[in-house]
Amino acid sequence: MKKVKQFDIAIIGAGPGGYVAAIHAAKSGMKVALIERDKVGGACYNVGCIPSKIMLEHSKLVQEIQRGNDWGIETPALNVNFPRLMQRKNAVIQELLENIEHFIVSNHITFYRGEATVAADLTVTVNQETFLAKDIILATGSKPFVPPFKGLESATYYTTDTFFDIEELPQQLTIIGGGVIAVEMAFSLAPLGTKVRMLNHSEDILQTEEPDARPIIREKMKKLGIELITDFQFEHFNGKEIHTSKGIYTYEHLLFATGRRPNTEIAQQLGLDFDGRLIAVNKHYETSQPHIYAIGDLVGGYQLAHAASAEGIYVVDHILGVKRTLIDQALIPRCVYTHPEIATFGLLEDQVEQAYTVTKLPINTNSKALMEGNEEGFVKLIATKEDGHILGACVVADGATEMLNAILATKNAGGTVKVLADMIFPHPTVSEHIGDAAKAVFGKAIHQ
Repeated sequence: MKKVKQFDIAIIGAGPGGYVAAIHAAKSGMKVALIERDKVGGACYNVGCIPSKIMLEHSKLVQEIQRGNDWGIETPALNVNFPRLMQRKNAVIQELLENIEHFIVSNHITFYRGEATVAADLTVTVNQETFLAKDIILATGSKPFVPPFKGLESATYYTTDTFFDIEELPQQLTIIGGGVIAVEMAFSLAPLGTKVRMLNHSEDILQTEEPDARPIIREKMKKLGIELITDFQFEHFNGKEIHTSKGIYTYEHLLFATGRRPNTEIAQQLGLDFDGRLIAVNKHYETSQPHIYAIGDLVGGYQLAHAASAEGIYVVDHILGVKRTLIDQALIPRCVYTHPEIATFGLLEDQVEQAYTVTKLPINTNSKALMEGNEEGFVKLIATKEDGHILGACVVADGATEMLNAILATKNAGGTVKVLADMIFPHPTVSEHIGDAAKAVFGKAIHQ
């Protein structure tokens, strides 16, 4: 009788949650099996974070060239070779995926490519091969959600799983949605020459993000020629026509960016407990069945790649008995890669339930920002009145997603706004505006 292979841990899904957990487990001395039915990197690397940010970099460069023209660095007529841009996008992704595969091999992780099934006794079967694991992490991610609109079967449309395969620049694109993905996709294509229309039935865009940032992004969308339609009801689809309570809109290309739903097939087969559409887990990401964990888009919290990675590392350490601080959702940064970027962590003002002080310093008084021609945005800090503990922060600026780390690191180290106010930032930098916003808490901002 053939001996069944045994692993310390089996991780199903090789996206940012799964592959990071696998590498961390292997570096911690565990014998690891990693299973992926499609491509390593998951949605993030293949049809999400990475391709969208590459395309946003392309559009940002176009805007910088146009800014140069305004300054006097005159460029002949701009020509966008979209197929070449998409080739570059594919090449960058391929290099990143090869890096991940190299890390999997170099850490002696046993990699299975195929559909996994899991039994209650912790046996895992992939491609007719069965093995046993002491613990299992479900990291199977999510898939795009398309609302069941009447007549949708007559429409031709993309989701984010299919859109990044386009080879020609669309002359016109209608995006349905108003969240982060929808807005980022509008920003990635409009500067390249696509006529973009966004249809969002809610009253505003980016409703999970800092309210003070939304008018800045709406105004930038207007400057880019993005048509934004909000506050209406969808009625039905009829081929290339979208019928709404505000009128009929036609489209050349249509993209649904209306959120994602978790891939919970394995959890359903195992009979795990659910919390709505999500797998129910405790604070250690343990499911209702012992030795089976779930992370990332399968559970509550932010559906973000870095959140899934942190959860995967936490679960591995928990299994090994390493004492870790529980993951605090308030310390998970949230980023929107528009131009300007939005970077946030912690509480928004309407979520604070104690005495607090808030400061907001416009970015257009910062020397480096003005040099770079980036005058849209602000640094905002929310802190407790009594002791200056940082409750939340938001930076809206070019490079905001990097700038936020200075505030987050201070918070994680137990620092207060007083620590930020006393820090010596290099000059000229945009990040020195963080120190000035902290000084504003004490009424001593220099540039206010």
